[in-house]
Amino acid sequence: MSHAGHPIDVIKGLFSEQKWDEMVAFCKKMLDDDPHDLVALQNTAAAYLRLKRFDDVVSICDKVLASNKTDEYALKNKIYALESLRRFDEVIACCDLLLSANPSDNWALDSKGLSLNELGRHDDALLCYDLSLKYDPNNTTALMNKAMTLAFTKKYPEAIACYDRAQKLDKSLAGVAMAKSDAYQKLGMDDEAFLAAQGVLDDDIPKFKEEAKKRHMRIFDWYCLNEFNELEARDRLYREKMNSKTSNL
Repeated sequence: MSHAGHPIDVIKGLFSEQKWDEMVAFCKKMLDDDPHDLVALQNTAAAYLRLKRFDDVVSICDKVLASNKTDEYALKNKIYALESLRRFDEVIACCDLLLSANPSDNWALDSKGLSLNELGRHDDALLCYDLSLKYDPNNTTALMNKAMTLAFTKKYPEAIACYDRAQKLDKSLAGVAMAKSDAYQKLGMDDEAFLAAQGVLDDDIPKFKEEAKKRHMRIFDWYCLNEFNELEARDRLYREKMNSKTSNL
């Protein structure tokens, strides 16, 4: 299929329509004219990545890296492919190239940490996450990776602290409440595990426990009663608001 228009516009259109095979074919024609066309090489790699042709991604990226060993786009595409191929030593080498150009590259540090985890080098992985957090204390990816590594190595109190910090930064993070709950469970702290599973932050857990103790109630019963009272209060406010609107008509 032929495509009219400026090559970059054509590639953008094929990318947005996710026509990966056509994108590869179009870029190959560009490479027939100029085997070193960077736009064609980079986008061929991007298309191969979506097609899960990971060995081809590595091959194309290596052509780019032959002339510029720290090309960020090529290195990142190569890293994605190598991760899928589970060639983690090579991932680390690529991450180190990114870091040689930018030592504070959080993406590279986090990716390197994950590969170190896969190789069982958990202490080295933690060093990567700590360095990433030094550059960006609000990096929830690094926090979650650090928390999961700490939990895997049975350092549950430290893992809980990281999960809680990530939760404070982004309450929408998937799975963090249950992961924190599991860490509490491993410590035999059932009440904390229950509250953590409900999304309660560590700062608020002692408050729930103290209130339950005052009322001579189990944590589960007090939490449920507290939730019911809050729902009832919100419903009452809603009815009052609706009644106020009606009376003003």
